[in-house]
Amino acid sequence: MMITDRQIQAFHRDGAVMIKGAMTDWVDVMRAGVARNMEHPSKYASENDVPEGQGRFFDDYCNWTRIPEYELVVRQSPAAEIAARSMRSTTAQFFHDHVLVKESDTIKPTPWHQDSPYYFVEGSQTVSMWMPLDPVKDATLRLLAGSHHWEKMVRPVSWADDSDFYDSDEDWSSVPDPDSDHTNSRILEWAMEPGDLVLFDYRTVHGARGNLNASRRRALSLRWLGDDARYVERPGRTSPPFPGHEMVAGQRLREDWFPVVWTR
Repeated sequence: MMITDRQIQAFHRDGAVMIKGAMTDWVDVMRAGVARNMEHPSKYASENDVPEGQGRFFDDYCNWTRIPEYELVVRQSPAAEIAARSMRSTTAQFFHDHVLVKESDTIKPTPWHQDSPYYFVEGSQTVSMWMPLDPVKDATLRLLAGSHHWEKMVRPVSWADDSDFYDSDEDWSSVPDPDSDHTNSRILEWAMEPGDLVLFDYRTVHGARGNLNASRRRALSLRWLGDDARYVERPGRTSPPFPGHEMVAGQRLREDWFPVVWTR
């Protein structure tokens, strides 16, 4: 099986689980897609304001309709079925792709955050699929077990300068620092090989260290929605923004933009 009952239970208990080798046959396709993406970045691409001489942290999203390798992975790989089964959903609806590349000797970390506050979607059935395309250990994804059950959402900030992402007085919780404060933090992190993947709930707090190794760290994330995911209004421009979507609160995301790829 691509995902076992025990792994599904761990995902719902901890908010994250690692699965070995599920995407091994698709690593070369994903690497080709990332190379094409970096050669032809979209309007959403960012270098994350890394100071000169401190490496490079490139990220970009929402490219699957113009990067054929990404579309192959979305539509033909086991990813959609794994996502649906992990969420205990009868469907897997595709939300968006996100590529993150840290070149060697990149000091800048990925800050601790939840994905959910940046998105215009809510629900108990959501999953992000993080897939390294290079071996990772110190620069792997790190997640806070159980944080998908926290009562308050973590304050969303800009990755470039830690400023508030929204101009609002919403009652967010503070961005955590689990490496300094161990009172409420069990950090999940795994050494991984290309073909392995981490599944995590949009509400699970996560981040990553900088990449101080001599080789680059490429990762591709695919974000999926389950049966109960619905559009929700946020206090500002979301990330990704999807301008002109014309959806209203409580609506399931429009399938012509966000296709249902797998149905049980």
